[in-house]
Amino acid sequence: MARRADTAPPIRPPERPLPAPEAAQSREAEPAAPAARPDGVSEGRRRVVIEHVRPEVEGGAYPIKRVTGEDVVVEADVFADGHDLLSCVLRYRREDDADWSESPMRHLDNDRWRGSFTVEEAGRYRYTVRGWVDRFGSWRRDLAKKTDAGQDVFVELTVGATLIEKTLARAHGPDRRKLRSFFRAMRAGSDPEALEAMSPPKAQRAVATAAETALSEELAELMQRYADRRFAVTHPAELPVEVDRERARYSSWYEMFPRSASPEPERHGTFKDVEARLPYVARLGFDVLYFPPIHPIGRTHRKGRNNNPRAKPNDPGSPWAIGGPEGGHTAVHPDLGTLEDFDRLVARAAGHGIEIALDLAYQCSPDHPWAKEHPEWFRHRPDGTIQYAENPPKKYEDTYPLDFETDAWRELWAELKSVVDFWIGHGVRVFRVDNPHTKPFRFWEWMIPEVKAEHPDVIFLSEAFTRPKAMYRLAKVGFTQSYTYFAWRNAKWELADYFRELTRTEIREYFRPNLWPNTPDILTEPLQTGGRPTFMSRLILAATLGASYGIYGPAYELMEHVPIAPGKEEYLNSEKYEIRHWNLDRADSLADFVALVNRIRRDNPALHSDRTLRFHDVDGDHLICYSKVTDHHENVVLVVVNLDPEHRQAGFLHLDLAELGIEHGRPYQVHDQLTGARYLWQGPDNYVELNPSIVPAHIMQVRPRVRTERDFETYQ
Repeated sequence: MARRADTAPPIRPPERPLPAPEAAQSREAEPAAPAARPDGVSEGRRRVVIEHVRPEVEGGAYPIKRVTGEDVVVEADVFADGHDLLSCVLRYRREDDADWSESPMRHLDNDRWRGSFTVEEAGRYRYTVRGWVDRFGSWRRDLAKKTDAGQDVFVELTVGATLIEKTLARAHGPDRRKLRSFFRAMRAGSDPEALEAMSPPKAQRAVATAAETALSEELAELMQRYADRRFAVTHPAELPVEVDRERARYSSWYEMFPRSASPEPERHGTFKDVEARLPYVARLGFDVLYFPPIHPIGRTHRKGRNNNPRAKPNDPGSPWAIGGPEGGHTAVHPDLGTLEDFDRLVARAAGHGIEIALDLAYQCSPDHPWAKEHPEWFRHRPDGTIQYAENPPKKYEDTYPLDFETDAWRELWAELKSVVDFWIGHGVRVFRVDNPHTKPFRFWEWMIPEVKAEHPDVIFLSEAFTRPKAMYRLAKVGFTQSYTYFAWRNAKWELADYFRELTRTEIREYFRPNLWPNTPDILTEPLQTGGRPTFMSRLILAATLGASYGIYGPAYELMEHVPIAPGKEEYLNSEKYEIRHWNLDRADSLADFVALVNRIRRDNPALHSDRTLRFHDVDGDHLICYSKVTDHHENVVLVVVNLDPEHRQAGFLHLDLAELGIEHGRPYQVHDQLTGARYLWQGPDNYVELNPSIVPAHIMQVRPRVRTERDFETYQ
C-alpha cells in the first residue's frame, strides 16, 4: 500500500536546525582591528596562541556534563612568542545570559594553564579561554631581577610609571585613586629633576622606595584587574556544559512491574498496590522507582507465558506491546487504575523521597490508535500490511516499529515529544528509554534539548546495550545516564579495564554510567550459578563502582536465578509475559543486605561520584580493590571484593596511599561498613581475607589522620 501523501503543514519545532550547534563567537565585541588582509590576518598584534582546551566534546559540538554545585575545571595551552609573561582567564556564562563572568587561570607548567568555575543552576552554560600579553607583569618580573642584581633601575621605573598612567584611564572609583597614589610614588623615584635636587643618598633612597612600591602585590592586583586587553585573544569556540540536578550523577533505581504488586496471587496489581509497596522500596534505600510500560497492551498476536507466540485467554501479554482500544502512549492500562490513581502514586512516592520513572518505548502493538490513524508512520510489506518487528530469525508480531524515514517525519517527531510532555504534566521527571539506538540520533539530538529547555530537571536513561560508539553517541546527543556492559564484566581485569575507560578518559565528560547487575531481559550466567555470594558481590560492585545503579526486583533480592533454558539469559516464567507473586517476607531475602549497602552509599559522599575511582593492586585474580574519595579527602572509601563465589580468598593489598590522602609512615584506621569491624593499618601493604559464604566484600571507611595507637583506642 502506498504511503499517504504528506499534505499537513510543517510543524515548527522539528524545523529548527538539527545538526550539532556550531561554535558561536563571543558576544562581547573585541577591540577594533584592521580589516583582514588577503593572507587572513586581521590584527597582527595579537600574539597569544590558545590550543587544546579541555574538557570538550568534538570541539564543542556537544556539551560536557556536570551537576549543580560542581566545579568545571578547564585547562588549555596558552603561549606566545618571546619571553613576555601572559595573563589568562576562564570566561563563562549561562547560555541565555549576554554577560560573561571571569575566573583567573593559573600557570601549571609547559605553557599549560588551569582555571575553574562553579555551575549553580540546571541548564546550559558556555565557557571559553582568553589570554593576553601581560606587559606590566613582564616589566615587574624584569624589575625584580635587576633590583636583586643591584642594577640601576631608573629607566625601568620611568617605564613602569608610564604603564600605570595609561591604566588610570581604564580604572574607576577607589581603584583609580589607589592607582594614582602608586603612580605618584613611582614618579617620585623616576623624575630626573626631583632626583637631581636631592642629595645622592636621598635620591638613592627615593629610587629604592619607588622600586619597592612597584613590586607591591596590591599594585600587581590592580594592574591585572585593569590590564590592557586590546590585543587579547579568545579561543574561537564557546564550549557548552549541560548542567543537571544531582540525581543525574547519583541515584539508586529499583525496577518493578506494577501488575505484579498485588498481595493476592494471580490478581492484577494496581497503582494502589504499588502505593502499599512504597515503604518497602524506601526501606531498601532506593530513590527512583522505575516501571516498565504502564499503558494498555494489544491483543493482536499477544505473547503468552515464557514468550510463547500463542497466548491463552488470561495471559496479560508483554507491556512493551503498547496500545489498544483504551489508548496508546498517554493512556494507562485499565487494570492498573486511572490517571488520577497514577497522580496520587507519584505524590505518595515523593513523600517517601522516591521519584517515579517511566519507560519510554517508542513502538506500538497492532491495536495502537496510531496504526489506524497514522499508517504513514510505519513501514509496509508488499501486501500492504504494516511490518512487524523482527530480529531474524526472531519475530515480534505483537509490536510494530515506527518508520523514522517516513515523509511525515515532522509530525511523527512532534507526536513522540508530546508523549514526554504529557507525562511531565503528570509529575514524571525521569524516563528510561527503551532501545534508543534503534531510533535516529538526530531525533534524540532534537527532542532531548527541546524538552530540557523547558524542563531542565528531566533525566533520560539510555537503555542501549549495543556497540560502544553508538552508546557513546547517544550520551553525546543528550542522554543523561546510560546502561553499560557491567552485567557482562566479571573477571578482575575486565572490570578494571572497563571502568578505567569510563572514568579516566574523555568518555567521563559526557557518559554517565548506570550499573545494573540484572534486568527483566538479563540473567547472566554468574547469577544463574553463583548463588547468594554472587548476588551479594554483584550488588556491591554495582553500588560502589557506580554512583548510579539499579536492580530489577524483587527478582534480585529474592535471588531469582533459573533460566528458561541452558545457555540463555532469559528468566524462566519471565515477568515480562505473566503476573508474578513475590513473597517479600522470605527468610533468605537479601532485602536487609540491599538496605545496608544503600545506607552505606548514602552516608559516604565519596560514593556519590565516579570521577575519583581508582584501582589498587591486590594479590591474586579473584580479589579486586578500588577506592573513591571526596575532593579534600574528608571521606575516603576503600572497597575489596571477592569475585570467587565458592572459595575463601586472601592476599595483600598494595595501596596507593597518596590517592587515599594518607601520609607515609602514619597509621590509619579502616572501618568496615558491612560488618562493623575496625582495623589499624600502616603503610601500603595490608592483609585481607574474604569468605564468600559470610560476606564477600569489605566496604571500608578510611580515617587517614590517625596519629597514635591511643587515638585508635579512643576512636573505638
